[in-house]
Amino acid sequence: MAGSRPGQYAPFLPPVASPLPRGATKNTLNGYRMPILALGINHDSAPVEVRERVAFAPEVMPSALAEARAALHSPELAILSTCNRTEIYADASPEAVLQWVAQYHQVPLEQLSGCHYHYLDESAVRHMMQVACGLDSLVLGEPQILGQMKSAYAVAREAGSVGSTLHNVFQQVFSVAKRVRTETAIGENPVSVAFAAVSLASRIFTDLREQTALLIGAGETIELVARHLLDKGVKKLIVANRTLHRAQQLAETFGAEAILLADIPEYLPRADIVISSTASQLPILGKGAVESALKQRRHRPVFMVDIAVPRDIEPQVAKLDDVYLYTVDDLRGVIDEGRRLREKAAESAHVIVDEAAHGFMREQRSLRAVDSIRSYRQQSQSVSKEELEKALIQLRAGGDPEQLLEQLARGLTNKLIHAPTVALRQATAEGDLERLRIAREIIGLAPEEEFLSPSPAASPDNKKLK
Repeated sequence: MAGSRPGQYAPFLPPVASPLPRGATKNTLNGYRMPILALGINHDSAPVEVRERVAFAPEVMPSALAEARAALHSPELAILSTCNRTEIYADASPEAVLQWVAQYHQVPLEQLSGCHYHYLDESAVRHMMQVACGLDSLVLGEPQILGQMKSAYAVAREAGSVGSTLHNVFQQVFSVAKRVRTETAIGENPVSVAFAAVSLASRIFTDLREQTALLIGAGETIELVARHLLDKGVKKLIVANRTLHRAQQLAETFGAEAILLADIPEYLPRADIVISSTASQLPILGKGAVESALKQRRHRPVFMVDIAVPRDIEPQVAKLDDVYLYTVDDLRGVIDEGRRLREKAAESAHVIVDEAAHGFMREQRSLRAVDSIRSYRQQSQSVSKEELEKALIQLRAGGDPEQLLEQLARGLTNKLIHAPTVALRQATAEGDLERLRIAREIIGLAPEEEFLSPSPAASPDNKKLK
């Protein structure tokens, strides 16, 4: 980072107008510190030039977690890093986490200050749920992010940086993501060209696991097609490209065969699925080559998708029997319908997420009361035991039982109401009407509107009781 040495934090800048997401709040919850922070940089908040600088490679993740925990004095911490986002979940302040990210990646702090976002407490839990459900993804409803979050959790747990708080949060996040996938159609409809092409193939073939796919081209779209085909269970992939080196690179990634475009006629009879996306100005597949392949296939059907513009497959191929040929225009209707259906499903998913996040935090708050209730009960029992022992001693000494019972009741009452009485008297003396109202509610007194209302002579600023 400019102006700082390795291992030294640059001074944190004054608060800047970072794009805080909807629901971001101060780091308190009903007076309790809730150590849940989600801080990140994603495709909406920063360009790829920034995102790639703050990404964490898988091989450095364990050491990065250890460094972050030491620097932030945070016992619980997990890092999610994908091509579209880097997020840190921790029990630390957003300022400290942002400083550490800047120092670790040697990125100027002011650059990150303007393009990060952070959520706290219930909003952090809600955000994590939205991410896991694909509601915060570049492609709405994409399923890969859930697996990436599970991996982030597993790596952090292996590194020893997941305690009870993050464990409970992640388990709830995974549960909600599963519920959203089960109860909504958020991931069932295609919203990208690559996904639409593979989804159409699923309609032609009942079991894609037994099919062989020939992918023509080696660009980003074909790479996405390959990923979707593997997700559907396709085991046999052939990648054809103008340069063999690029085809081999893609083939190594997906366990496929690599061939040149000139070799397509030889391999075409093996292909049940053909998806093409090149920058060629002339058709790569002609009617004659496809006819020849169909004869060798004994007219077993072939599914073809031509994503390229200009087209890679001659339009006349569509006239052949046993060929199902779709173009990018055919896919557009599928994509638009899929996007509409996903957006509708997303509305239901947001309801599920909001209810789950609120319910989870409500449960966590209720758990925080357990220790207080236990201490209060023990304190009351100690008072009761003390007063009872005094009464028993006097009873054994020949004291009057009726009188001793009255003393016991009076002593218990005085001691048990002492602390509430002091609190009521102090709130009244200070004119703290809200604390007085809460105190009356806690000890079971019905509200007295006339008593709690300030007199006409009271100042509206300090609300002093007269």
